[in-house]
Amino acid sequence: MVGDGRSDLAELVRALAFAADKHRRQRRKDAEASPYINHPIDLCNILINEANVADPIVLCGAILHDTVEDTNTTLEEIAGIFGAKVSALVAEVTDDKSLPKDERKRLQEVHAPKASFRAQQVKLADKISNLRDLATHPPATWDLERKRAYFDWCKRVVDGLRGRHAALEALFDAAYQARP
Repeated sequence: MVGDGRSDLAELVRALAFAADKHRRQRRKDAEASPYINHPIDLCNILINEANVADPIVLCGAILHDTVEDTNTTLEEIAGIFGAKVSALVAEVTDDKSLPKDERKRLQEVHAPKASFRAQQVKLADKISNLRDLATHPPATWDLERKRAYFDWCKRVVDGLRGRHAALEALFDAAYQARP
């Protein structure tokens, strides 16, 4: 990431193309089985257009945030293409899929307050996006209790990030208001 507008934009588009290729066969769990790439694009949109985040490392990290967790992508591959800072950010927001789901969720609550400011911004945008999706296009198999539990877990994660980014926190709070 060079830091000039054109280079940053080129790097962001390169991250979008990379993520689109990596997630090309994945679908969301909603009834429409939306293309998965819509989720990282939504994070980037939230960050840029709703929270005025312009840090190219954060934006690329948001686009790439699930590639290691959900595809065959490695952190070394991301470092080789996008640099050490982007790779480190992706590492910070990547869950260890070898752990049970409940433990991964618990660790998000523990680690979020200690994460870098960049990782916290990605985490906030991720939770905003997930709550909005859950409110409008929930997974077909989720009952009311599971939806409420997910909303409440997201709130616990975000509560550990309070005081770091007012605009993202306000967007999260608005999304949380749609709790079923």
